[in-house]
Amino acid sequence: MDKEEKNSETLKEEKQVTPVDKKKKKEHHKNNEEIKRLEEELAKQNEKILRLSAEMQNMRRRAEEERTKLLKYDGEAVIVSMLTILDNFEHAINMDDTNLTDEVSKFLSGFKMIYANMSEALKSIGVSEIECLHEPFDETKMNAVLVEHSKDFDNNIVIDVLQKGYMYKDKVLRPAMVKVNQIVEGESNE
Repeated sequence: MDKEEKNSETLKEEKQVTPVDKKKKKEHHKNNEEIKRLEEELAKQNEKILRLSAEMQNMRRRAEEERTKLLKYDGEAVIVSMLTILDNFEHAINMDDTNLTDEVSKFLSGFKMIYANMSEALKSIGVSEIECLHEPFDETKMNAVLVEHSKDFDNNIVIDVLQKGYMYKDKVLRPAMVKVNQIVEGESNE
């Protein structure tokens, strides 16, 4: 046999597919499909992990924001209850003290000191009075409980504060109760 015949026979032998070869190809094809299926499953699981990770980060962020908000306004309920006490001290201080005895005058002087200390303590933690007298009416910080028609003031100007309003940091604790001027149509304040 010459070389060419030998090569051709070798090629024929190689071309002949034995049942073992068919089985190997089938297993190889099956393995490829299994690998493909497992890769898809892995991709799905990775995507699921990424989504869960993102959700966990969002939950942590929301919890941190909520915690920060709670800490920022910590003590709000106590402060609101103290405002009533502050109001009562203010009413006592504003009493007409011209006909008071020495003893009552001393009590009034003590009330003034307590009121001043309490006001300063509230200011130090971020509580401030809403300044509104002779200011334009602001519905986010004030409640108009009375209306007056006066030519002495412009329209929608607060002309009297019936109950002080307070802010705690950037939040309205209690809106001010005010009397607002309303000019009747046809009238002018000139």
